Amino acid sequence: MTSGIGKILLAEDDPADAELAMAAMRSVDLDSRVAIVSDGEDALNYLHRRHAWRQRPCGDPILVLLDLKMPKIGGIEVLKSIRSDGRIHAIPVVVFTSSLERRDVALCYQCGVNAYVVKPVDFADFVETLQSLVNFWAHLNVPPSLAPSKITSSLLKP
Repeated sequence: MTSGIGKILLAEDDPADAELAMAAMRSVDLDSRVAIVSDGEDALNYLHRRHAWRQRPCGDPILVLLDLKMPKIGGIEVLKSIRSDGRIHAIPVVVFTSSLERRDVALCYQCGVNAYVVKPVDFADFVETLQSLVNFWAHLNVPPSLAPSKITSSLLKP
């Protein structure tokens, strides 16, 4: 069931949260499908196949799980960069953060996030939430790249 899905990019600067996320992924046999970066600059380098990521296999991740408060380049700036780049703008981005600040939520949606999810504190809830997110984006969601071009182009016409 997992062999056909693409990579998931996890942008998380907290090693404990990254390990929790990987434990959740391991429990559904997806840990090998996850690339982890610890700051916003590295997230963008991964997406653009630059620097340490220039040799990674071609193809965009099926999902970016993005923390907001990261070093170098923050999550909001990463989101803005993704949405402003025509080559990667359609990649689903889910903000997965501990911030429940109304300003952060509003700004993320204004910048084009697909979903905003607050990390549960309880381990079991954390695992269940992350598994649900990944299940939706990896197995239930139909990405734009799979939409028939006739339907897509006709929907875009005024």
